[in-house]
Amino acid sequence: MAGLINLAHVRQALELRDFDSARARKRMSPVPRGWKKRESAPTQAAVMVLLYRDSEERLRVVLTLRHAGLRGHSGQVSFPGGRQDPQDRSLTDTAMRETGEEIGICREGIRVLGGMPRLYIPTSHHDVYPTVGYCETLPHFRANPQEVAEVFSFALDDLLDPRFSREERRMIRGYDVWVPYYDVGGHKVWGATAILLSELEERLRKVLPQRVLLELG
Repeated sequence: MAGLINLAHVRQALELRDFDSARARKRMSPVPRGWKKRESAPTQAAVMVLLYRDSEERLRVVLTLRHAGLRGHSGQVSFPGGRQDPQDRSLTDTAMRETGEEIGICREGIRVLGGMPRLYIPTSHHDVYPTVGYCETLPHFRANPQEVAEVFSFALDDLLDPRFSREERRMIRGYDVWVPYYDVGGHKVWGATAILLSELEERLRKVLPQRVLLELG
């Protein structure tokens, strides 16, 4: 059964003018999202929101489970990505390179659909640019065992299902924090990854026909 969200919807969502990204991201932001202001400029980084079409013609979103031994954000769910290297020509180039290094999908097989505004991550002091790409063929993932413990995906249609979004309280660095998250096959997708997914969700809600929204939610 083909998915209700198609590539044309995704392109329209990314091309929206005057879209309130801050409002869209707030719904999946931990509360309180406290941080201390730093004097140094943030590190530039990029992630790839990679889509592909499965055997049933549904668009799916690729996520990774970070290796537990990594220094930053270990054991968390994220998009493929990382900090910008000096040889990268752009932040989209960074996202492409990191996708190849982390999950084995080369840039030649990815069509860039667009991007979303940068997201500042206080804990790591990174300014992250999300590129949205489409894998032209059914991907064969080859996870880098030093960085990625698991590669998995979910149907883009599920992003608009209210049952997909949940929340819980956690103690984070000594603070009692209210944490919204997406439940993806037993994985709790929270933090920066959930915030970016929240923006994509709200962008899609702006462009999808009413009949599709009724079926999805």
